[in-house]
Amino acid sequence: MAPHPDDEILGCGGTMARAAAAGAEVHVIIVTRGQPPLFDEELVCQVHEESIGAHNIIGVTSTQFLDFPAAGLDQVKRSDLNHALSAALSRIDPDVLLIPFIGDIHMDHQIVFNAALVYARPRTSRGPASVLAYETLSETNWLAPGVTPAFSPNMFVDISETIERKITAFQAFRSQVKPHPDERSIEAVRALATLRGATAYRCAAEAFVLIRQIN
Repeated sequence: MAPHPDDEILGCGGTMARAAAAGAEVHVIIVTRGQPPLFDEELVCQVHEESIGAHNIIGVTSTQFLDFPAAGLDQVKRSDLNHALSAALSRIDPDVLLIPFIGDIHMDHQIVFNAALVYARPRTSRGPASVLAYETLSETNWLAPGVTPAFSPNMFVDISETIERKITAFQAFRSQVKPHPDERSIEAVRALATLRGATAYRCAAEAFVLIRQIN
């Protein structure tokens, strides 16, 4: 689940690439789309194409675009959003659900987190067995840890073999990549993977908060 294009690459691109390489089906749902006048339509179309290109690099099986207004989910009727997300997820029937973190500074991320958990409620035997929250550079660490929920990872995925594919996929978002030392720079993406990897004695890793695990 990605609130906006590129969140999924930043947060779990290496994990998705590893799963795809192992033969798993990897599906992405991008919840929002930039809409005029807040976003230029030409840029919106460019980002859409960049998403497809990045997903091809990762090995994504399918991408669904729900086209809710970016930076405007707080204006969307919550039942409408919950229904749309649940319908999109039901078409996939995921075993593992990767979602943004509730403590991200962007309200869209917080709303998608909650909407995804509405779908993931274990009310039947077909719900996702694993629900994991990923971290997104420039979103997850910019609220107020200590006052608001802090990202304290308790699960690490080794992406030593797929970090370069993640980097290449992020580079496909030409409109979003920023020069160092911006957090959305190639250097920052690599540095975070190195740090998370060292935490688990790996060359590179992605970190997650395990929300639910059903064995």
